[in-house]
Amino acid sequence: MTLPIVAVVGRPNVGKSTFVNRMIQAQDAIVHPQSGVTRDRSYHRADWNGREFMLVDTGGIEFSADDAFGASIRDQAVLAAREADVVVLLVDGATGVAPGDEEVSALLRRQETPVFLVVNKLDEPGREEAIHEFWALGLGQPWPVSALHGHGSGDLLDALVQALPASEPEPEEAAIGVAIIGKPNAGKSSLFNALLGQERAIVSEVAGTTRDAIDTLLTSGESVFRLVDTAGLRRKAHIDESVEFYGFVRAMRAIDRADATILVVDASTGVTDQDQRVARFAAERGCSMVIALNKWDLLDGPDVKADILAHLPEKLGFVAYAPVVRVSALTGSGVVKLLPAVEAVYAAYTRTVPTSALNRLLTDLRASGHTISKGGKMLRLQYATQTGTKPPVFTFFANHPRMVDANFERYLENRLREAFDLAGTPIRVKFRQKG
Repeated sequence: MTLPIVAVVGRPNVGKSTFVNRMIQAQDAIVHPQSGVTRDRSYHRADWNGREFMLVDTGGIEFSADDAFGASIRDQAVLAAREADVVVLLVDGATGVAPGDEEVSALLRRQETPVFLVVNKLDEPGREEAIHEFWALGLGQPWPVSALHGHGSGDLLDALVQALPASEPEPEEAAIGVAIIGKPNAGKSSLFNALLGQERAIVSEVAGTTRDAIDTLLTSGESVFRLVDTAGLRRKAHIDESVEFYGFVRAMRAIDRADATILVVDASTGVTDQDQRVARFAAERGCSMVIALNKWDLLDGPDVKADILAHLPEKLGFVAYAPVVRVSALTGSGVVKLLPAVEAVYAAYTRTVPTSALNRLLTDLRASGHTISKGGKMLRLQYATQTGTKPPVFTFFANHPRMVDANFERYLENRLREAFDLAGTPIRVKFRQKG
């Protein structure tokens, strides 16, 4: 049974993300004094006295926003409220009732979903009388809290979990973690939505729309994927807003916990320095990878397409192991090939090669005579075994392991890939002195 959902809504800058972090006892939601930081819905697992539920952080609801994203942010928040079992309307006790609070309250009164009116920012003890004016919103008893310090949160949670529908705790579902990564405006959110078949994330032509990492479970065939849409990654020197930096940090965390990445490249502009940097982030962290050449439909003619493909080894040779899928998130062309490609690279990422098979390969390598000689010494590989997965790690025992150079290491990596179908995953090769 799925977990009950609690949506946290309200006008901008009333402390929704701080409240969410307080409820889940973590720093998952981005907190910043600038309004409009939270844009997409973000889902967080919460627990109170053994009762589990899903807490949804939303963007601020504004009905007269000049922000280019205002309507999309409002729509995302309204969707969250409609799908929730309980809604928390957060208001600012330090400023009192604002016109935005009245409009949001009017919207929520038209729904049958239970609503908790929570008055936040009552940080100093003795200020509980500030809640009285909020009775005028027509949503029943106001609950005084300080999300910053935790005052009142326990009483609120006691009442909140009692209002939730009955459900059994949901076990963590085994899923392949997939981070959708790329430079800003490469089409990550569009591809995310194309994979899901719904408007789960805001899509915009403006670079940098996605700031939080958004997790969504998707079942395809017999496989379950945990898809994470991430903020566009760019050079740290170019991250001049602290909000964007937090989004960068979330994206890096998403890569750290992913099993596979889909590197989205804007084919209409070709592979750029930013694409290379993003690919290196994932490769260095040991993620398997599929390269999605997005906007393939915008390329004019077969010669242009052939040129893009011809330059891939030059630009992304360090992740040459990653399969390439040509897609158009806008038209849906090629998108159906992405998840099977992710399954394939995940299989390689988790593959265990028997020691006997490794040593048969080693016998063949010795017979080829390819080795290193230096100062009268000759490198001899005597034994090999796999010592790790996710990504695969292979340890070779040798008579002079310090003789191994980068060229010989690449040679061994290529032979391993040829022999054991390790396409799509980085591999680690280690060398140790026998005995």
